[in-house]
Amino acid sequence: MNQKNETLLEIHDLSISFRMYSHGLEQRDLQVISDLYLTVYPGEIVAIAGSSGSGKSLLASAILGILPENAAVHGHLHYKGQELTPELQKQLRGKEIALAPQSVTFLDPLMKTGPQVDGHRRPKPIDKRKQLFQRFELPDTTQHLYPFQLSGGMARRVLVSAALITGAELIIADEPTPGMSLEQALEALRMLREMTNEGKSVILITHDIDLAFEFSDRVAVFYAGTTVETAPASDFKTGPEALRHPYSKALWRALPQNGFQPIEGFQPYAGDLPKGCLFAPRCPYRTSRCISNVPPVREVRGGEVRCYHGA
Repeated sequence: MNQKNETLLEIHDLSISFRMYSHGLEQRDLQVISDLYLTVYPGEIVAIAGSSGSGKSLLASAILGILPENAAVHGHLHYKGQELTPELQKQLRGKEIALAPQSVTFLDPLMKTGPQVDGHRRPKPIDKRKQLFQRFELPDTTQHLYPFQLSGGMARRVLVSAALITGAELIIADEPTPGMSLEQALEALRMLREMTNEGKSVILITHDIDLAFEFSDRVAVFYAGTTVETAPASDFKTGPEALRHPYSKALWRALPQNGFQPIEGFQPYAGDLPKGCLFAPRCPYRTSRCISNVPPVREVRGGEVRCYHGA
């Protein structure tokens, strides 16, 4: 990582809610992200880990400004020191900030693959596209195919190519590797690492935690729509004794190679969140303070943790 003092992306106190109908015409706000924080520096890969429903993909949409109209966003999002207003998000989207989306439905079903990867850029980056396709083991004929003619793995590689070809300063890669062979997944992450060697940055959203540990500089752990810990990736490779939050430790122990030790209970539903620490109902270290109050974020041993007991 090219460590610099200035931040590329800074997010703190981020909350996202959705206006929904509950009974008849009665409306309510469903808060799905609360007090979330994340910092990305130039020249690094920050992986985001956490179970499904923890808010990882919603964060990507919030950064890009592509949440649905019934979403309300509160908090602070800054890119290169500027507030990410809807107007600025529109200017940066697909240029300085690019998304490799999780769903292959982002591909236009009525448009061939080649033009979709090239986008509206002039002149057409055909040589760059050919290079990307070659590295992803996509045959030249892929450019003439429609999305329905692609396998799931091919579509995923096309989506990653479309993000990489932009030359963006920040790429948000949302589950970029499912459907790829191991070598193709490794090649995708190698290409993201090459970006960071040029001073650009990556947010890597993934369930493939092992790959995240190997290729990222830092890992942010999400739980029930908030950030509970941010730590150097090396800490996750060291083991639970190097981690700070009880959920991060549990996540490490739940990996197959670490004994597959699940913890009791479930991540709370967004409509029924506990009052204090969101992890308290499942935490073996909880006290009355944890149950009644939301812990502050603290700096501990070179990382950040939202926990009264993290040390």
